[in-house]
Amino acid sequence: MGEKIRVGLVYGGKSGEHEVSLQTALAVMGAFDFDKYEIQPFYITKTGEWRSASVLLAAPDSVEQLKLEGGDSSMALAPVFGGLAPAPAGETALQAAAAAAAPEKAVDVIFPLLHGTFGEDGTIQGLLEMANIPYVGAGVLASAVGMDKITMKKVFAHEGLPQCIYRSFNRTQWEKDHTFFVMEIEVALGYPCFVKPANLGSSVGISKAKNREELIAAVELALRYDRKVVVEEFVDAREIEVSVLGNDEPRASVPGEVISGADFYDYNAKYVDGTSIMQIPADLPDETAEAVREMAIRAYLAIDGSGLSRVDFFLRKSDGQLLINEVNTMPGFTPYSMYPLMWKETGLSYRELLDTLIELALARHADKQKIQYGG
Repeated sequence: MGEKIRVGLVYGGKSGEHEVSLQTALAVMGAFDFDKYEIQPFYITKTGEWRSASVLLAAPDSVEQLKLEGGDSSMALAPVFGGLAPAPAGETALQAAAAAAAPEKAVDVIFPLLHGTFGEDGTIQGLLEMANIPYVGAGVLASAVGMDKITMKKVFAHEGLPQCIYRSFNRTQWEKDHTFFVMEIEVALGYPCFVKPANLGSSVGISKAKNREELIAAVELALRYDRKVVVEEFVDAREIEVSVLGNDEPRASVPGEVISGADFYDYNAKYVDGTSIMQIPADLPDETAEAVREMAIRAYLAIDGSGLSRVDFFLRKSDGQLLINEVNTMPGFTPYSMYPLMWKETGLSYRELLDTLIELALARHADKQKIQYGG
């Protein structure tokens, strides 16, 4: 490793959260200490094309610059894998080997800033594991479980964490007998209820259904984004969130509260209309705040989390019961997002948070090198 740590920032991606990822990348690039780090950008287009550019000497000014128009795509992964990228179309293996003979310096650590499918679901984490490259955030298992809401709920249930009533099914089951699932949802959950794609974030594809007609339409919408759907009961509750940071001994921040200006905290409320309010720290009794932190760490460890996660809860208004909603293994990460703001209120600045995440990634990778594979 050289004097500076070379960090590969991977952003964009083939998901409904592509634009959110670009905003996150712009913020992170602007916060890094360029005296301490070298930043190597890797942009993944909406169609899955990888583009790279030279090491950044300063942060970009706009999202458009992040798209690396004219950047190298044929050998985009060379700085990651030491030049061992596949030969571009029309190029022989010998030509590719010659191009790889003097590759750019490989990155020291990858920081995936990909939200949603093909980034937060364990896929890129698996790629980096195969290449034995350190990376920030959750591993393959935690990423996959954290992305799949149905599997995540099953893990929470096994851990004994209280959660709302839900039902789930896949496209084949729905198309075969949607009448059965409609009736089951009406009996077990009632209206209103929330319909979500099982594998997506940033509230993309989520609908609030108030009757049978809206339920059927909501399921059809959710199935556009995933082959599995989860339907949850409506809970009249406050939305409480907490940030978790660490590997095997994680710590939790002060809790925050999201007060949505919309009917629910949907994509527009999060990223477009600016009507939602974030209250940090949340106005909670000390014992409730401590319970939130304790449950967040239990959930984090239950999915084998590492690096970072934001854990979301419902605090039911009728009886004050705390219900876990989900773990987000790659939460919004601009300086104005809940995750870093909760750490700022806890005493850790945005830049210090970036430093800590890089340290955790390198420490986790070093620990995994102790594992013996094979004989």
